[in-house]
Amino acid sequence: MNGAQFICEALLQGDIDVCFANPGTSEMHFVAALDSKPQMRCVLGLFEGVVTGAADGYARMAGKPAATLLHLGSGLSNASANLHNAKRANTPMVNIVGDHARHHLEYDAPLTSDIRSLATAVSDHVVSIAAPETVAQQMHHGISTALHPEMGVSTIILPADVAWSEVPEGCEPLSLTHAAPRAVSNEALIRAAEALQRSNAVLFLGGRALTGVALSIANTIAHHTGATLLAETSNSRMRRGQGTARIDKLPYPVDAAIERLRPVRELVLAGSRSPVAFFAYPGKPSDLLPEDCRRTVLATPFEDVDDALRRLMAHLGIRHVLEPAVEMQPLLPAADDQPLDGDSVCRAIAALLPNDAIVTDEGLTQGRSFFNHSFGAAPHDYLQLTGGAIGIGLPLATGAAVACPERQVVSLQADGSGMYTLQALWTQARERLKCLTVIFSNRRYAILHQEMANIGVTEIGRNAASMLSLADPDLHWTKLAEGMGVAAARANTMSQFIAAFEKGLAHDGPFLIEAAI
Repeated sequence: MNGAQFICEALLQGDIDVCFANPGTSEMHFVAALDSKPQMRCVLGLFEGVVTGAADGYARMAGKPAATLLHLGSGLSNASANLHNAKRANTPMVNIVGDHARHHLEYDAPLTSDIRSLATAVSDHVVSIAAPETVAQQMHHGISTALHPEMGVSTIILPADVAWSEVPEGCEPLSLTHAAPRAVSNEALIRAAEALQRSNAVLFLGGRALTGVALSIANTIAHHTGATLLAETSNSRMRRGQGTARIDKLPYPVDAAIERLRPVRELVLAGSRSPVAFFAYPGKPSDLLPEDCRRTVLATPFEDVDDALRRLMAHLGIRHVLEPAVEMQPLLPAADDQPLDGDSVCRAIAALLPNDAIVTDEGLTQGRSFFNHSFGAAPHDYLQLTGGAIGIGLPLATGAAVACPERQVVSLQADGSGMYTLQALWTQARERLKCLTVIFSNRRYAILHQEMANIGVTEIGRNAASMLSLADPDLHWTKLAEGMGVAAARANTMSQFIAAFEKGLAHDGPFLIEAAI
């Protein structure tokens, strides 16, 4: 087989059987190789940011990496914002980036670039396959990186001549094993137990601690010790709703976060990072913890937090996991003809959410209240923007729906960030995905208005206003969606929104609602 065929086989041997792709000329041998592997599902994205964002959403829900196929350094650059988000989420992913044939590089053709440097900034591991003779070992290393709990994003640069050249006879993909996360020390358990039993303690959760039985155990520990349970501001995946332990998350606005942490004297990190401000502001701290608050690390984001919480529970002498308290179910707003606002839309979504849905949240300002309204909603998984680079919402929903085709995906999407990766709607239509997108259409970058206030600007002039507004002309989301093959409806009132949401849930395929706020 040639190098491209070998790489496809190696991916499948690593249980990587979905490839989100936007190929170009230098990847045609790889495309031909994918064509010979029907067990590999290939999903086309019309923009590279859709490709990597979808791979992120897929891995978060499937619990294993997807592959991406990108065209040279330019394609990788287009993909980089959502690779940054995936890296911050510790998402496993294997990127195959085509390059010119090795002998062609010296001619400095127009698409020649330093792919390794571009990839290094948004990858945990980068390798350029040196020759057909090294493809087995280098692919093994690249895939192993994606499977390692302390790594995640692996980028493999594939020169075109390696793709078309025959690999040595007898060359086979090497066997792969999933590395287990490191166990925490007994000393860390003891220190965490002591800290949690002091007054004003917080058990601060992130990563895998927010899913499965780990969250129930953490809730039990907090109840037993009197500590407060709190999650990071941005999380790759949380299990929420009825039957799940209630956990709040640290607010995004810096003043609200400082106030929330003001009484805390003991912070125990369990799969999380110590809280810091998203941005620096004049006269405000970057470290959000009070000066007299002590940090204790139970488990880093790369250590086995599930095992650590179980052992901590045993160390504290707790024998049984608490059943979560029953939450009050959210009430559906009256189906009236009053104008919509972000809060009422969020309340309606929380009340109408179907059982075992997947919610992807890039609602930013107008969708922010959904979290607090949905504690008692139907059980669901909740996926957030982790790295701060907007434009992940629609691709994230796309990948989650590919991973879980039987589950309803509900995407909370701001209109400004939605325009970054609008092309994801086309992929949703082509793949017939169960994606219901709610566009919070306020026709402005509302979060930037808040940020202007945060730096002390109280009056916005003509230039600033023009850069923060999405009006003149207004975006017509129903037409944009229909142009991508997605059915859509516009809602100006709550009665219209409820009817559109119920129609979207019943629709066979993707559906978009433009909620005019």
